[in-house]
Amino acid sequence: MDECPNNTATNFQISAFSTSETGRLLMFVVVLLTYLISVMGNLVIIIVISVVHQLHTPMYFFLSNLSMADVIYISSTLPKLLSILATQDSRMSFPDCITQVYFFLTSAVCDILILTSMSYDRYVAICIPLRYSMIMNRRMYMLMATFSWLMSSMNSLMYSCLVSTLSFCSSHTLDHFFCDLHALYAITTSDTRSREIIMIIEDILFAYVPFTLTITSYIFIISTILKIRSTEGRLKAFSSCTSHLTTVILFYGPILFLYIKPKSTDSKQQDQILSLLYVAVVPLLNPFVYTLRNQEFLASLRCMARIRASI
Repeated sequence: MDECPNNTATNFQISAFSTSETGRLLMFVVVLLTYLISVMGNLVIIIVISVVHQLHTPMYFFLSNLSMADVIYISSTLPKLLSILATQDSRMSFPDCITQVYFFLTSAVCDILILTSMSYDRYVAICIPLRYSMIMNRRMYMLMATFSWLMSSMNSLMYSCLVSTLSFCSSHTLDHFFCDLHALYAITTSDTRSREIIMIIEDILFAYVPFTLTITSYIFIISTILKIRSTEGRLKAFSSCTSHLTTVILFYGPILFLYIKPKSTDSKQQDQILSLLYVAVVPLLNPFVYTLRNQEFLASLRCMARIRASI
């Protein structure tokens, strides 16, 4: 299509969820509680891991990075959704939209890369334990985390620049509850073929390849665990991976279903609900997944609570 004479959109209309007044109020309460619990839970993880010296290990270091990415991930979308639900003002300026795209993609890609790093850490710990301290030294896991944040930031910056050059002539209404790339490409009058090719390449590099590496790691991990003769040894080895494996399933599950499920006339509303699931619920569940069955973390948390109470 031809470009607009003026290719700069000043505002977008975020359609969010079409529901009744009661439904909107209920959704506001649910989203607000989800946001507050998620942010508080992840911040507690970051603080405890930073303060307690016994938790200064590669696994907990990656966990603190994952929690930081989750805080940014959920904070880039839900506050605006809460504002829309509370005020019914669905306008979002074009610069705000680009900013949301940047922080959302940065945290989402960082989540994937950190989860992949954690799967490698578990692979080394279980499959080659005698070399664990040599391979997963401080320099190595710091480098892996830095690479995750740097690559995700650069990738998001590229997408933000691409979005900033789009033209919007026919519509400024985004059929989503945040500035999603697919929603933006759906309403732009610019030719998006080259951008969609880039998106496919990026999906392969930052989604399919990390997911494949994670699955491959767990194939080796499970194979090694099954070779352990004692039942107690197998349970101990597997218990060190269950939290991470649960998070991987929670993170990738809704995304895979969202892209695999067949399209239908009412699929847009379903897609928004699934998107809300992986945007809001996954960061909410991660703190519980990693702490409720983790005796070492719970012991550290209780110790900090006792110290604070005695002051």
